[in-house]
Amino acid sequence: MPELPEVEVVRRGLERWVGGRTVASAEVFHPRAVRRHLAGPDDFAARLRGARVDVPHRRGKYLWLPLEGGSALLAHLGMSGQLLIQPAGAPDEKHLRVRIVFADPARGELRFVDQRTFGGLSVHPLTAAGLPDVIAHIARDPLDPEFDEEAFHRALRSRRTTVKRALLDQSLISGVGNIYADEALWRSQLHYDRPTATFTRPRTALLLTHLREVMTEALAQGGTSFDSLYVDINGASGYFDRSLDAYGREHQPCRRCGAQMRRRAWMNRSSYFCPRCQRPPRAVPAVRAVGRQASQ
Repeated sequence: MPELPEVEVVRRGLERWVGGRTVASAEVFHPRAVRRHLAGPDDFAARLRGARVDVPHRRGKYLWLPLEGGSALLAHLGMSGQLLIQPAGAPDEKHLRVRIVFADPARGELRFVDQRTFGGLSVHPLTAAGLPDVIAHIARDPLDPEFDEEAFHRALRSRRTTVKRALLDQSLISGVGNIYADEALWRSQLHYDRPTATFTRPRTALLLTHLREVMTEALAQGGTSFDSLYVDINGASGYFDRSLDAYGREHQPCRRCGAQMRRRAWMNRSSYFCPRCQRPPRAVPAVRAVGRQASQ
């Protein structure tokens, strides 16, 4: 699914086209596209009709368009969701799920296209912090100016898990998915199964530095596109996939040391790593582990 850079590319594109416009009408062509709007498609369309749209915002992998009156149109792209600005009257896409027409149609309409229908749109109240209430639990992302590194470090060590699992926990840090986790771990020379309890402040700071670097670089290149399912609002694909150092490079030489990159099945996904640069953590001997438990 799209990660932070891909969603931010879409948000920036929408910012130019939808902020300050008023919705004239909304059409829902597939009920699954608005399944998270529990009141149903008719209510979804009614809540949008006549609403003035503010500039879009993002938290992690979610983006939303604030609406006057204290609510917001929340978008989750899922595996294949696309938000496209199209000229009025342009042919409908094969997998068009929702069409939003504005009061000034000459500037184009907003379309939600989703082949696999895992994504969706919904309208929700905004919290006092300006977040749709259903994503109030989502943590800040590493590119957020208000991201608290010290709080993240303390939370990371307290989770008693492994580092890649922690990076994909959106209540701890948002916007990071499988691709950019592998990339940041490769740059940090950290194995995906390293226990978070072993992280020192310098090691956490190094990981955050590389997370920011890889996401910033991906953002500059329009995100990562392996197929036609992720595109920006104009239908263009990103090209950061050409710059990946770890993800998808099984059997290819590590760009740092030359060792053959490996892939391992991990939580219904894959983890890509260098066996030389990213050595797995040492197993704790059973006798030591038992003794440690007894002393606690």
